[in-house]
Amino acid sequence: MSGRQAGGEQRLFIGGEWVEPARGHYEVVNPATGETVGLAPEASRDQVHEAAAAARAAFDGWSRTAPEERAAVLDRAASLMRRDFEVNAALARAETGATTATARGMQVAVGVARFERYAKGALEPVETALVPQVNEAGPLGPAAALGALVVRQPVGVVSCITSYNNPWANPAGKVAPALAMGNTVVVKPAPQDPLSVYRMAGALAEAGVPPGVVNVVTGTAAAVGEAAVDCADVDMVSFTGSTAVGRRIGEVCGRTMKRQLLELGGKGAALVFDDADLGSAVRGIGTTFAFYSGQICTAPTRVIAQRGIYERLVEQLTGYLAFMKVGDPAAPGTVVGPVISAAHRDRVESYVELGRKEGARVVAGGGRPSGPPYEKGFYVAPTLLADCTNDMRVVREEIFGPVVAVVPFDDEEEGIALANDSDYGLIDYVWSGDAARAFRVARRLRAGGVGVNTVGRNMEAPFGGFKQSGVGRDVGSYALHAYSEVQSVVWTT
Repeated sequence: MSGRQAGGEQRLFIGGEWVEPARGHYEVVNPATGETVGLAPEASRDQVHEAAAAARAAFDGWSRTAPEERAAVLDRAASLMRRDFEVNAALARAETGATTATARGMQVAVGVARFERYAKGALEPVETALVPQVNEAGPLGPAAALGALVVRQPVGVVSCITSYNNPWANPAGKVAPALAMGNTVVVKPAPQDPLSVYRMAGALAEAGVPPGVVNVVTGTAAAVGEAAVDCADVDMVSFTGSTAVGRRIGEVCGRTMKRQLLELGGKGAALVFDDADLGSAVRGIGTTFAFYSGQICTAPTRVIAQRGIYERLVEQLTGYLAFMKVGDPAAPGTVVGPVISAAHRDRVESYVELGRKEGARVVAGGGRPSGPPYEKGFYVAPTLLADCTNDMRVVREEIFGPVVAVVPFDDEEEGIALANDSDYGLIDYVWSGDAARAFRVARRLRAGGVGVNTVGRNMEAPFGGFKQSGVGRDVGSYALHAYSEVQSVVWTT
């Protein structure tokens, strides 16, 4: 199903063919053990451009296929991914260090569900009729009643550049709606865990996607990602990752007016009021420690707690940590696995040390777990920092690890001000027993999404950020709109 050679070396997928990489291969490492999972291909800049040229050549044909045909391909691909579910989940766990439950339920299962969703999405109407407009005679012509139709057209060739924290759900959330709308794609996965994306490409190829409609290129060099952005054959860049890289992509795309969809960093504020259900708040905030080991931009990492419940909240979060087993993600009962790499582990640990220096109180964690299996993997102890202030870097900057910082506040106005005092604005949260207050506060938060007494997601609701958390919206039908250009057709009735 994928282009693997006898030695376990993955090939690039360009123009419907499995292609030898120009720059050899590199090792993909299991974050839990430090062992090699497989060998990923190192593409050259020219090969990225070849992939984009193949996508350009395939665009005309794919964009004019019947929606039913595109839907059938996506649906077959989803079935094939589900057929190979166990193999796909095992690979996802090995590449990312995610626990078995997360690899199965939140990575592969969500990826499959997104292909199924956009198989249906391919059939959604793309035309909207407007009320005719009666115009008097004038310089533009005689008096007439003018009809109008709004049509959503595919953008063209889309570069899908994805993050390392979910090599199934994130690429699927880009590739599936882009294909459903009639676009063709060049997928550039994160270098840490690209093998799952090749499995996805293999399923699409087996499902009958025409050559060139889907292309996958990988590499550790920055030049590979840069080529996927600046290539003249690329019409749109869809990127998930850091704000710093997103800014750079925006600058490059601006030169030729490429369309952009940027889902960037987050530092989610969780406002917990005195009347909140603390058990619910603790369980929601606790997902930061467990879910991808904090490597998720939507995590409520910045807890803003009203003073009446501040100490109780810190105490309950500390108690919650005691039940979070850190260890081998394949072992039953493991809740927190490793972070993606040694370099990222060191980065997270440096932030914890910075928090100490800034005056934060390390309530729990703060060190590296010792003993087996920790000596081989990239483990970070889930860490709770209390008595923080909003000017601390651990409160202001995205750590992207299992670290939560707690800041106290007195009244509603102060809580809102603290939550909004951030460069980010992806998803914030409000916990309160007063529904009227919770929704009033939610409307004042400068974030693309707000969870009220929940960290759950409605997968038809638009997703994206305010401020430096991104540009544009996707998920549900909003993703179909994101990968569309809007055209108006006007005629005389």
